[in-house]
Amino acid sequence: MSFLRDKHTRWYCIFLSSLLVIFLLAAIKIADRQTKAAREIFFAHDNAIATSLLEQGISEDIIAKALTSEEESASGSGLLNRIGYTENMDINRLSYISSVKDIMLSSILCMELFISILLIGGTILFLCDREKLYQKSEKTIQNYIDGNYTVHLPQTSDGTFCQMLSSVEQLATMLQSKNDTDRKTKEFLKATISDISHQLKTPLSALYMYQEIIESEPDNPVTVKEFSVKTGTALKRIEQLIQSMLKITRLDAGSILFEKGHYSISNVISNAISELTTRAASENKKIIIDGAEQKFFCDMEWTGEAIGNIVKNALDHTDSGGIIHISWERTPAMFRILISDNGHGITQEDIHHIFKRFYRSRNDCHASGVGLGLPLAKAIMEGQGGFLSVQSEYSQGTTFTLSFLTES
Repeated sequence: MSFLRDKHTRWYCIFLSSLLVIFLLAAIKIADRQTKAAREIFFAHDNAIATSLLEQGISEDIIAKALTSEEESASGSGLLNRIGYTENMDINRLSYISSVKDIMLSSILCMELFISILLIGGTILFLCDREKLYQKSEKTIQNYIDGNYTVHLPQTSDGTFCQMLSSVEQLATMLQSKNDTDRKTKEFLKATISDISHQLKTPLSALYMYQEIIESEPDNPVTVKEFSVKTGTALKRIEQLIQSMLKITRLDAGSILFEKGHYSISNVISNAISELTTRAASENKKIIIDGAEQKFFCDMEWTGEAIGNIVKNALDHTDSGGIIHISWERTPAMFRILISDNGHGITQEDIHHIFKRFYRSRNDCHASGVGLGLPLAKAIMEGQGGFLSVQSEYSQGTTFTLSFLTES
């Protein structure tokens, strides 16, 4: 009887049950009243018979015996038939029976009227209450159809209808979430396209300028060589930007399937910085790896991408003679890789923004990056269930910590 979980239906059933109890009590009361009335009427009838017989000189013993006798006989029936008292005679001729009938009919009509008023009134109240609930639900659902999710469906009980409303509410929440996600996705794509356009504008403008210079001085090998090198640098910057954006987009779309396994930390790091050691040497900078050999659970390729981006960021913000130090530690719950440098550090106004895409500090205008390395590293770490944090003070160096959950 799941319908009884609905508060309104439950109260209506209680009302009907109460009405039945009232009807039963009223029927008992009417029956008692009818019994008393019939007793009074028959007493009056017997009194009238006794009075008539006494006036005719019939002895009291005979009258008493006649009034209390319960025996029937053919002679008695014959007498009644001769004076017109038959089973089919008109009740109205029997005044005492007619009185009982009138009292009984009036009592039944009063009881029926009372019960009917209660039943109809209670049913109307129940139906009006349900109609209000239906109208309010219809209005709210229409708001959902129109895209207005600020209103909510009534949740007054646990009945089947209210469970249906609850399901509709959950559906509306899902639609709202989807709409918000679609809106944020559009805003993100709009902002990303704007950022890419802005980032590509500078190297493309430089390429056009380099091309014009080379075309204007084709016989000057020094100029051609100089601006050919600059053209290559600009193209490399464009390629780096596009590759980074493609990787971040794949991570955002959830199309990256991380292939985790137990890998040696030294192998992961050596693969991550293999292309950066030459740059560090040419810039008179050192990359120091310090720690005992251990294995940890990760995706080797993507983790190497994250480590490489952080080391590259450290090289961009470290002067000649600087040191990038890579170490690691294990706790019962975490495996951490720490990448520290003694470079420029990060100001307090910038430290909360460094993981934003294309963010460039006003103090780092000389840096060569495009502002995607750290956001990409953070996305890679979060995609593997880990996280990336940073500690830094301006002019005091920076430490990035890559934290991996220990495999349970």
